[in-house]
Amino acid sequence: MMVDITAPVLDNHQVGPRLHLMTLSAPVIASSIKPGQFVHMQIPGMEGHILRRPFSVYAANVSEGTIEILYQVVGFGSERMTKLAPGDEIAPKLIGPVGHGWAAPEKCERALLVGGGVGAAPLYLLFEQLVAAGVDVTVVLGAQTEAALVCRERYARVLSTAGCCAENAPLCATDDGTFGRAGFCTSLVDDAVSEANASGKPFDYLAVCGPEPLMKIVSGQAAQANIPCQVSMEKRMACGVGACLSCVVETVHGKKRSCVDGPVFDAQEVAW
Repeated sequence: MMVDITAPVLDNHQVGPRLHLMTLSAPVIASSIKPGQFVHMQIPGMEGHILRRPFSVYAANVSEGTIEILYQVVGFGSERMTKLAPGDEIAPKLIGPVGHGWAAPEKCERALLVGGGVGAAPLYLLFEQLVAAGVDVTVVLGAQTEAALVCRERYARVLSTAGCCAENAPLCATDDGTFGRAGFCTSLVDDAVSEANASGKPFDYLAVCGPEPLMKIVSGQAAQANIPCQVSMEKRMACGVGACLSCVVETVHGKKRSCVDGPVFDAQEVAW
């Protein structure tokens, strides 16, 4: 159920280099959000900028009625977001949940999730869902530097207590080699796929979110290994509800809208 609500800020703090985590009170969205969906935010103090900003939902707590958004400071809007604080007289407004999210195949037994940079956040609700269903999940995370691997510890905590994948830990790569493997995380994807095939238990599903070049490469790796793959094609958008056609994704079936037809697409449908 999509709603248009005011969502008071409960917490908002820096968690990494130009990375911030915001917790919002949004009980209706928290109880109805599906993995991969997003919210469209109207940021207080930006009355001269009428367009809302789309943000994937990182985590949701139904009992507390909260959602979390991990965001990177890249411009005026996100810089303004860092100034929002609990108790502000005017709170953000949200439209959500919006879009079609992740959909693992039925009877999925083993999944590979690949998150590049802040792309690790839109995968987390899917990760929780798969682990709760008893799916054996392998997580690959990549970032520029160790300080930017801000989702790693949360993934690690869940994996350490999950009976289906307790022996796993997030496989990490950093561009500068400060944590995990030096270089891009795509080499870890190759290794994980090869090891899964060698064990006789190949992956049934692969989900990837991050910079578009990363998703293109990983989708090619999935295709070569014959693994069903989905990607989250996050785009700049104006309305967020499918009317303005500003967030078009080129697919083999023609132009699709990231906001309502996505943001999650079958990787083989995207015209890379």
